[in-house]
Amino acid sequence: MSHYERHLIARAGWLRAAVLGANDGIVSTASLIVGVAAAGEGRDGILISGVAALVAGAMSMAAGEYVSVSSQSDTEKADLARERKELATDPEFELEELTQIYQARGLERELALQVAQQLTAKDALKAHARDELGITEVSTARPVQAALTSAAAFASGAILPLLVVPLAPLAQLPWIVSAASLVFLALLGLAAARTGGAGARRAIVRTMVWGALAMALTAAIGRLFGAVV
Repeated sequence: MSHYERHLIARAGWLRAAVLGANDGIVSTASLIVGVAAAGEGRDGILISGVAALVAGAMSMAAGEYVSVSSQSDTEKADLARERKELATDPEFELEELTQIYQARGLERELALQVAQQLTAKDALKAHARDELGITEVSTARPVQAALTSAAAFASGAILPLLVVPLAPLAQLPWIVSAASLVFLALLGLAAARTGGAGARRAIVRTMVWGALAMALTAAIGRLFGAVV
């Protein structure tokens, strides 16, 4: 019988991008809305600013993730190409290198050599990618996936404070948007903790604290200068 066990670490890649995008979407859009509202702008101006923040932020997240993860992917491909060349030109050295890696992990010399020989016979490049370079199917760079996930997550987060704007009285709009956004951040922290198997309290507190700080600063700037920030 084959044994298959799902580990939470398999979610690390997309969960990081999703949480980062959604958190950034809520915080940056809510902060902008609060700052603009505190400066005395009308509801239409606030909505336009919020929509612009959503679109610009989503595209910025997508571009940033794509560029950074593409750089990681290029590095991985370069290392794999180097390993492929070394396996073709000096297979004995590569076998010894793999053997020493397994010895360092606690295997006896004879057993480490047997493991290295068998894995080399099956897929030498995959063995070196995993055990020498640390490149696995879970950790490998996926630029397009990262870009789309980040953009969708940002937009999903940014739309939440934006939906509050038409419903809140204009005079109390900064306070209502701030309070609603803190609730959204708490729910995001809870969802991220549950998905990743972490403690909920710490995740909720850290998302709310940084979000509150960002909104407080932009509100202060808006009131101080009385202009769209």
